[in-house]
Amino acid sequence: MIIHQANSRGMADHGWLNSHHTFSFANYFEASRMGFGKLRVLNDDVVAAGRGFGTHPHRDMEIISIPLEGSLKHSDSEGNEQLIKKGDVQIMSAGTGVSHSEFNYSQVDAVSFLQIWVEPKKMGIKPRYEQKTYVLKKNEWSLLVSPELKPESVWINQDAFFSITKLEAGHIKYSKYIKSNLVYVFILNGTLNIQGKEFRQRDGIGLEEGEDNVEFSSTLSSEILVMEVPR
Repeated sequence: MIIHQANSRGMADHGWLNSHHTFSFANYFEASRMGFGKLRVLNDDVVAAGRGFGTHPHRDMEIISIPLEGSLKHSDSEGNEQLIKKGDVQIMSAGTGVSHSEFNYSQVDAVSFLQIWVEPKKMGIKPRYEQKTYVLKKNEWSLLVSPELKPESVWINQDAFFSITKLEAGHIKYSKYIKSNLVYVFILNGTLNIQGKEFRQRDGIGLEEGEDNVEFSSTLSSEILVMEVPR
């Protein structure tokens, strides 16, 4: 078990952007935190009203955005212009190269979202964009990201699966899709017990080895994001 407590993350405060980095990113560098398997970036961002990330390039990276509060306006060089809001999941395969911008749609309230990067399975693919609305279920997993074409999840160019749940006080089991994959757990809010250890909001827990099934429990209503990725 690899434990990344919320208060151990890298932090950047640019005034308009407050960001916490679980893994090395931008000016935050920690040699022991260069990612977890194919999971490369996990940024917990809050962007001020009317502000955002100006147009900038990416290539050969799978970039997932999950709004937690508020909405983001997305534009890219492939002609996609979309609004993503709480309850949506967005993915952009940068592939051979794409430029994009993300701005807080509100002129009044801040927007909070997760920005997640996963290293791709195939390099040099044609850039692509997709977003879907999901249902946050109680005590059941909702599949957000999958390498298979499914109506409920966005497609990723990697053997990775993202799932989310709202765990009411009690237990839940997560069953891996691919036995050899790693599992990274991120607690959006609440508390969580894993293998007898207690964790809190915004803690991250990496499970490198173990059974195909992982048991979680909580004494509070908690929201949990699980990122299953190749090693």
